[in-house]
Amino acid sequence: MLTLARPLLAAPLCVCTLLTACGDDGGGVQSASDTAATSEDTTGDDSTTGGPGTTDDPTSTSVGPTTGDPVTGDPVTTTTGDPTTGDPTTDGTTGDPPPPSPWDGEPLPEAPPGEWTWVDFPDALCRDGSSTGIGVRYGNGDGLVVYFQGGGACFNALTCAQNPSSFDGGDFDGFNSGIFEPGPQNPVGDWTHVFVPYCTGDVHAGNRPDQMSEAGIQQFVGFRNVAAYLERVVPTFPGVGHVLVTGESAGGFGAAFNYDRIADAFPDARVTLLDDSGPPLGFEVAPLCLQQKWSDLWGFDDTIPAGCEDCFPSQGGGIVNIGRHIGQKHADQRLALISSTGDSVIRFFFGFGGNDCSALLPNTPQAAFEAALLDARDNYYNEPDDVWGTFFVDNSEQHTFLSSSLYTAKVGDTKLVDWVSQLIAGQVSHVGP
Repeated sequence: MLTLARPLLAAPLCVCTLLTACGDDGGGVQSASDTAATSEDTTGDDSTTGGPGTTDDPTSTSVGPTTGDPVTGDPVTTTTGDPTTGDPTTDGTTGDPPPPSPWDGEPLPEAPPGEWTWVDFPDALCRDGSSTGIGVRYGNGDGLVVYFQGGGACFNALTCAQNPSSFDGGDFDGFNSGIFEPGPQNPVGDWTHVFVPYCTGDVHAGNRPDQMSEAGIQQFVGFRNVAAYLERVVPTFPGVGHVLVTGESAGGFGAAFNYDRIADAFPDARVTLLDDSGPPLGFEVAPLCLQQKWSDLWGFDDTIPAGCEDCFPSQGGGIVNIGRHIGQKHADQRLALISSTGDSVIRFFFGFGGNDCSALLPNTPQAAFEAALLDARDNYYNEPDDVWGTFFVDNSEQHTFLSSSLYTAKVGDTKLVDWVSQLIAGQVSHVGP
């Protein structure tokens, strides 16, 4: 069971969305600016409601700091003696306490399991300069879901006009369907969920405050916001055994971009990536000019993992290499990507790179998109073995699955929910063409 560190103070809190304007369902939370999703899915209504636990769950008990005993909180300082002199020495492999976590903010406030709570973060900003936050639903299980919302992107006048520029507690009312379903059919249904809203227009990966754009001065600070959230989320769950980093559309990109530092922030946990419909692909469909525009506007040079030398557009690299980098660095973890082979929304956004970024009617041909998707799977998300898995729905233009069709989507004889359950259990596979 997931245990919480007891906060010193009960403070108000806050949470994140992508690609709604072109068919995205907004990752489960709808605002007035959201539009209905377009898809070719044969799904039914998976939505159910209800809370997963009881209010007397022991998740409210206090545990010690991350550098001490997880039960008593007493510091661990085992020493060994010198075999010749008998002098006590500190053995770095058998007794030294781990270094203190850099994420040492005030833990999140307690709340009854099964109830969504909005937590304001005054230092987390939307692109219009207003503050935002996160949503939290404590569970009775022993895992933590960090979910990045989708809702478009902001990199020219058209896309910025369709992308949400603010999100606060008034926009958040909780949700309980798809990946948030609290019932037993959901492999993470009884886990604690943290919902990261999307209002920065930068796929949760920006580090450019006060940036001039075609939409005026913008706060492209999604990556900075995640740091503010981790400052409090990490010390709230010091002993968590499994973290699922996930998101849809822009949130899928955000999950992939932020995975490396979230995995580093929970060094003793299994940290699984599940990217739904946010595929970092190669120059064939996401030309260098487009990736460079995103990088310059949003600040990828400051947010792409420093060790991924082939990832930086400013140095001629591409974001498809992020998949290879995190797979090699975190070879003991499990990573996965969901997509349809004709995703109409992602094809639209990548289409702005056509004709050397001068396309009048942005649209990536379906055959080119599918070829790039399969190339990423076969040549970038392929090493080491048994780290990456993929679930590709053929002959479909559907965009996003985890909120709308987790329990109904199927490829051949494999149901998406069963594939996700296997991923959570540590088993990956490639399903699809």
